[in-house]
Order: sequence, then C-alpha cells, then structure tokens
Amino acid sequence: MKLYEFTLRFTLPDANQNAENSIAALAQAGCDDALIGIGQPGRIALQFSRKANTAFAAITSAIKDIKIAIPRAKIT
Repeated sequence: MKLYEFTLRFTLPDANQNAENSIAALAQAGCDDALIGIGQPGRIALQFSRKANTAFAAITSAIKDIKIAIPRAKIT
C-alpha cells in the first residue's frame, strides 16, 4: 500500500454545530489519520495521510468515513 496525502473540505449541515462533537465522531469513524481544521464556522477541512492501494481508494474511503460521522456534510 502507498501513502496518499490530500485535503477534503466540507460544509457542515449546521454552522453552529459543536466542533468537539464533530471531531470525536470523525475519529470514531476512522478519520484518525487526518488533521482537522475548524477555522470557519460551518466548514471543516481534513488533511489526510491515508494508506491505500490507489489514490481513488484513499479518497473514496475518506469521504465514506466523513459521511458516517457527519451524514449531512457536503463536499465543497
């Protein structure tokens, strides 16, 4: 497997959502291989270092994990 580094940005369903709850949910969903940025209300960015067989597999698995943690998040 190869290590892929990439950033994904999402709009959160609720701009007032508690960031700590989102971070905990992301870690539980498998996003513990990402640095999480919450600088703008209503937005979240994740910088991944994910091992996978292909770049496509790395990105799609990361999106799947994020959608498990925050189902209504929309990729931007």
